[in-house]
Amino acid sequence: MRRVIIVQARMTSTRLPGKVLMDLGGRPLLAQQLRRLKRCRHADEIVVATTTQGADDPVVTLADREGVRWFRGNEADVLSRYVGAAREVKADVVVRVTADCPLIDPEESDRVIERLVDAPEPEPCDYTSNVHAVGVEHRTYPRGLDTEAMFADTIERVHRLAASAPAREHVTVYIWKERPDLFVTHLIADAEDNSDLRWTVDERADLEMMRRLYDALGVGERRVGYRQVLAYVRAHPELSALNAAVAPRTVA
Repeated sequence: MRRVIIVQARMTSTRLPGKVLMDLGGRPLLAQQLRRLKRCRHADEIVVATTTQGADDPVVTLADREGVRWFRGNEADVLSRYVGAAREVKADVVVRVTADCPLIDPEESDRVIERLVDAPEPEPCDYTSNVHAVGVEHRTYPRGLDTEAMFADTIERVHRLAASAPAREHVTVYIWKERPDLFVTHLIADAEDNSDLRWTVDERADLEMMRRLYDALGVGERRVGYRQVLAYVRAHPELSALNAAVAPRTVA
């Protein structure tokens, strides 16, 4: 079974353009994230799914430099971009990650993948996530550890059926919000609720917080896992205060 992490990335972010190549701990943000994802034990390959726009040529260059495959597709129809990437690499399992999560934890992502592919009988499912329960967002992890896994035939079904703009842009909305009755889903929950923490980069304040955290813990140079980061952040609440006012992006 071929399990592929597909990371959606583009330069034209509306809130912080070019963020995926901004410096974080001495390397581009996306490079830091890819290096963390390479430690996933339950993934066979990583693909950066970017757009056909010329502005995203540097994303392709970075992927080449980091030794990961890339795929270029439609900028607005991200769902079709995922399907195209999955088909090209002949993925049996598609793992969705966005390119603004430089603290993503390989062990936590592995938990999501493992639950999908090794589901105990009689509990197989089509889709596993650490963000969404049926019909709602129900996170217990910090925003920025988000991982979703689904079988290739699941995302192909979504590609055939989903028509709304949110479903085409946000890839999995059709599964967990629009038509959850058509899919068997499973939520991976943390042992405690840490959903108040924001570890994703959408705005300048997020990047400032992330830079301070990377510098404090040396995240870019050594293995620093979720629990270690969590302990440090809880002990230094001034870090979370830096981006606490940033509003999360919502799905219509």
